[in-house]
Amino acid sequence: MLLIMIRSMNEKFVEKKGFGTPLIKCLTECKKGEKTKVIGVNAGFRAKTRLANLGIVPGTIIKKKTEAPFHGPVEIIVKGSTLAIGRGLAAKILVECDQTCKL
Repeated sequence: MLLIMIRSMNEKFVEKKGFGTPLIKCLTECKKGEKTKVIGVNAGFRAKTRLANLGIVPGTIIKKKTEAPFHGPVEIIVKGSTLAIGRGLAAKILVECDQTCKL
C-alpha cells in the first residue's frame, strides 16, 4: 500500500511540475539543516498517533536540526518547536526533498 501511495504522489508531482520525480526518503537519511515536507508515516497506529500529537502529519514542513552520534535520537524543528525523537521512529517518517531525480 505504501508503494501505491508513493507512486500516486510521484505522478501528481510530475503532472504539476512537468519534470522528474520528487526524492522521497526517510527522515534519518536527510542532511543536517535540510527542510523537508512530510509525505507519510510508515508505522503502526500508536506511533502515528504519537507523531500526530507532536504535529508531524502529512504536509508539515520539518527541519532536521541535529542527530546524536552512535544511532542516538534525532532533533527536529516542527512549526517552531524543537523536538527530539528516537532514530527508529524517525526512520518511519517519509519526507519529500527539494531534489528531483529524472527517470
